[in-house]
Amino acid sequence: MKTFTFFILSLFTISIYAQGPNADGMEKQAVEETIRTFFDGFHKQDSTIIKNVVDNSIVLQTTGRNKEGKTMYRTSEFSKFLESIVSIPDSIGFEEKLTSFSIQVDRTMANAWVGYEFWLNGNFSHCGINSFQLINFDGTWKIIYLIDTRGKAGCLEE
Repeated sequence: MKTFTFFILSLFTISIYAQGPNADGMEKQAVEETIRTFFDGFHKQDSTIIKNVVDNSIVLQTTGRNKEGKTMYRTSEFSKFLESIVSIPDSIGFEEKLTSFSIQVDRTMANAWVGYEFWLNGNFSHCGINSFQLINFDGTWKIIYLIDTRGKAGCLEE
């Protein structure tokens, strides 16, 4: 009886561990694809594409330093973010180049630390990190939170 109980508990533990922090590459790939789809919609100025990969209650924030060097952060309304993206005139070229991905997955939650460079009309503007929090809603990853940093120092490889 003790052997059987140990066997059952071992299987249960292995099953839980398999879903934990060492998520397989497919889940990490799915998270990365969700983020790439977000940026595909961003570059196409297509709010429908963006809305398909975010949760309705998404929180958008940014952090950095103001002109006096003080740390600040602000929260943006998602609807205003979408309005600003879709209203960019065709005469303005913009691209957010994703430079790196570090993704962690645990069960239904994921975090992605994504480096970027932002280019405006072919000129470097700024760089930073996008930190995404995602939740897997019954097999579909959705972005629930995004905060980014912005700056000019230490961006481009010299």
